[in-house]
Amino acid sequence: QEDLEALIAEFQNLDAKKTQVIESSCPPPSPRLNGSLSAHPEKDELILFGGEYFNGQKTYLYNELYVYNIRKNSWSKVEIPNPPPRRCAHQAAVVPTAGGQLWVFGGEFASPNGEQFYHYKDLWVLHLATKTWEQIKASGGPSGRSGHRMVACKRQLIIFGGFHESARDYIYYNDVYAFNLDSFTWSKLAPSGIGPAPRSGCQMATTPEGGIIIYGGYSKQRIKKDVDKGTLHTDMFLLKTEGAGREEDKWAWSRLNPSGVKPTPRSGFSIAIGPNNRSLLFGGVHDEEEEESIEGDFFNDIYFYDIGKNRWFPGQLKGPKSEKRKRRRGRQGEAEGAGDEEMEKQPPQGPVEIVKEVVAEDGTVMTIKQVISGPAEEKERSESEEDEEDGALGQQVEPCPRSNAMLAVKHGVLYVYGGMFEVGDRQFTLSDLYSIDLHKMEEWKVLVEMDPKAQEWLEESESDEEEDDMEGAEGGEEEEESSEEESEDEGGEEQHPSVQPDEKHADYLSRTEQYWIKLARSNMGPDAKEKKVVKVAHAMAKTFYEDSV
Repeated sequence: QEDLEALIAEFQNLDAKKTQVIESSCPPPSPRLNGSLSAHPEKDELILFGGEYFNGQKTYLYNELYVYNIRKNSWSKVEIPNPPPRRCAHQAAVVPTAGGQLWVFGGEFASPNGEQFYHYKDLWVLHLATKTWEQIKASGGPSGRSGHRMVACKRQLIIFGGFHESARDYIYYNDVYAFNLDSFTWSKLAPSGIGPAPRSGCQMATTPEGGIIIYGGYSKQRIKKDVDKGTLHTDMFLLKTEGAGREEDKWAWSRLNPSGVKPTPRSGFSIAIGPNNRSLLFGGVHDEEEEESIEGDFFNDIYFYDIGKNRWFPGQLKGPKSEKRKRRRGRQGEAEGAGDEEMEKQPPQGPVEIVKEVVAEDGTVMTIKQVISGPAEEKERSESEEDEEDGALGQQVEPCPRSNAMLAVKHGVLYVYGGMFEVGDRQFTLSDLYSIDLHKMEEWKVLVEMDPKAQEWLEESESDEEEDDMEGAEGGEEEEESSEEESEDEGGEEQHPSVQPDEKHADYLSRTEQYWIKLARSNMGPDAKEKKVVKVAHAMAKTFYEDSV
């Protein structure tokens, strides 16, 4: 703990040398997860703060501030004197006071090897109009934590849950604190009723009446020495006050039993408030434990919760409207595309699982399971209509499945930045940016594509050769590129077997199967099960064959 505090102090000394605000245009930020993305209350801008990056050997923490200009589709970096120390898994909330304020509470700092953690309990405000950071020192606030949730509600910041982890133990919280934005004082709430069990990473949203909704989250318990059991929570609660939200008001927990199609169990999902009194949930991961290993199914779906109707429903892409289809189906087609309200009236269908396999730049294969709930009419559509729609829906872009992404909503448009997914023991951290109009739900737009050269992964065995440079991943771009080139050269001895003209997929697979199995095994490691290696090899071969054809 002392070592980490000294490291944080060292970084703060470096930050203290900055004496003026420097704003400069820049390329998109480097890959990261567990940062915060917030919509500016007055400008068409998104504000990215903090986050973390892990390259297989070292953990990097950030306290950089980036601003994304929505109209220009451009990034700028804003260096402001005396910022909060580097952190991830914090919470940020925006209020419209005095030209806009960004409030930041808590989060964690990790040692370079990712084995020690320091949990913050500090509160900061970024004055957006003057571009100044200010630390607010007030007693009686929450203990140090990360993975908590925070919302702005009627001139208060409300904080719930989170966890604290040390080298020896961990604890999850279900306490509730309120910070008064007028008096700058903390108070711990003592709600009546039975509330949520302790958890982190839940969904937290406000109701128009000033209530707080909690859904889902994750926690773990030690069941015996060195054995922990994780729990994915799927329950839902409402915290409300009878008064106008004053400190002396009494708060009470009650259980919610929503209708509709609830999200499938998951952790690491991201949350935002959408238009029409709806909160939303995006992505996440469901970990499946197999013997001694854990394998995660990652998601890229959206679920909406209608606060007024106490109802969940999956967000379904309508696709760009096809003129041909409109003419053929006439008014019926227009009625079906009339909006979310019509969609909600359909009875919920059973979830359908779709399995996809995606090959990364280096040949690593990621298996993606998506659970979707489709209206019955989609299944009964005639083949001719499906063919017609292929151009619209078949080639649609979408964010790859991920967890711990950063979300923000501005003018009814959802923005999704970064996050991560895993393939075996390897973690891919993302730096892409997507948007979707939540009013229309027609299609995803790619604003920043993922740069494959930004993907760096160092095996643990290489760690002795690396220096413990804590300055972060910013200066590593050239090194990453050269290492990629080297790996390509090294692998150049055994070329991909080419596809012969008019060769069928089955013929190609039988001719090249051993090559692909060898490649899959080198990516997955010696401990991978043979059945899984063969499955991955076949998926890689299929992708290469289809791309070549």
